[in-house]
Amino acid sequence: MPVESENTSLSDQFEDIIATEDKLLIKEFLNNQNISEVADLVYEFEDYASQIIGNMSVHRAASTFKILDFSMQKQIIQELPPLHSAELLNELPADDRTAFLEELPSSVVKELIKTLDPEERKVTLALLGYPEDSVGRLMTPDYIAINRNWNMQQVLDHIRLVGRDSETIDVIYVVDDQGKFLDDLRIREVILASPDKKVEDVIDYRFITLHVNDDQEVANQIFKMNNRVALPVVDKNNILLGIVTIDDVLWVANEEFSENVQKIGGTEALDEPYLEMPILKLFRKRITWLIVLFLGEMLTATAMGFFEDEIAKAVVLALFVPLIISSGGNSGSQASTLIIQAMAMGELSISDWWRVLRREIVSGLLLGGVLGITGFIRVIAWSQFFPQVYGPHYLYIGATVGFSLVGVVLWGTLSGSMLPILLKRAGADPAVSSAPFVATLVDVTGLIIYFSLAYMFLQGTLL
Repeated sequence: MPVESENTSLSDQFEDIIATEDKLLIKEFLNNQNISEVADLVYEFEDYASQIIGNMSVHRAASTFKILDFSMQKQIIQELPPLHSAELLNELPADDRTAFLEELPSSVVKELIKTLDPEERKVTLALLGYPEDSVGRLMTPDYIAINRNWNMQQVLDHIRLVGRDSETIDVIYVVDDQGKFLDDLRIREVILASPDKKVEDVIDYRFITLHVNDDQEVANQIFKMNNRVALPVVDKNNILLGIVTIDDVLWVANEEFSENVQKIGGTEALDEPYLEMPILKLFRKRITWLIVLFLGEMLTATAMGFFEDEIAKAVVLALFVPLIISSGGNSGSQASTLIIQAMAMGELSISDWWRVLRREIVSGLLLGGVLGITGFIRVIAWSQFFPQVYGPHYLYIGATVGFSLVGVVLWGTLSGSMLPILLKRAGADPAVSSAPFVATLVDVTGLIIYFSLAYMFLQGTLL
């Protein structure tokens, strides 16, 4: 084995060892590294990704594989020999295997499922049978269940017998003879209790469960509200079907966050890494929203056409159109983003709409007031240096700009804050009320507010 200097990086060590083509040496080296370090090697040496996974012990290979992103997982499965890929898939926890398979085309899934052991195949097909975004897709059947009539010594013996195959032993689940869920026990309660104490004498029937058909976002919210590493999953008859662990929920939260960011930016959620997605598919994801926003912006031209006479009489009004619509759009985008994030974090619900409305009215008036005063001062100050720009009626023009900014910013904050709540109430995704969509909406209405106030302030002078 090459001599390793303290200053030699892991990458350099791997390059030296892979150059020897000694499989035993490579396997020994990889099995002595931390899982996260091996994952870093996989990303750094993509051409050797399948060799890295294939030369590890199957248990460590599975532990590394499940923390890689989907595109790398797919590459590895494609490059591994059929026997190795079958061993790897069989070794993966059921929930991680299901998460990987559900991203693949159905024809590929059918072929890979054939390579699974009969028992693993049965579990995988059961999990894939649940709705795509349901808790059932997240759960794993690898948990420790005990009977309420057992004593603590029997529980400990059972943990020693089956604990190695369990996703976690931090929490033990109590069921009756029919498999109905009764309660859960922390492992410390088992260890600290007297060996002859019965399980039913320890449980308090205070528990939290997830339903197998719940949306994954429900699980995410419940985990946030409760300090748990795992939660039991039951069906409508309260039969314990599996458990969901915190690592799976964190993965869901990350996926949901990425999806919301993309929607807020005015595009459909990408279901593949950006660089992996075919350009035509990326085009289809983006063009729909661009067309919708373009058609919306065409209403801006319609609104300006409606006030064509006013613009012709007072051309100076056109100078402030970009200022007005951008201020309204920015305030609406701010409010929309804040409300979407608060809803995603569970900080507010549909029932809080009135509280949100009151806060945004105050916020809109304060923000609009500051911008309005700034706009008014700008017009007055500019007219002192360049009196020919605004003419003798600069005070009226300044008042028009100032009050228009108050009205447009107030309308922007109200639109941006209420639209996500209305969409949520209608059963749609609040992230659809993206910043560009809100900005487009406020652009059109902002022009109407601006020219209406201009007509009111400048009637009899410029108009």
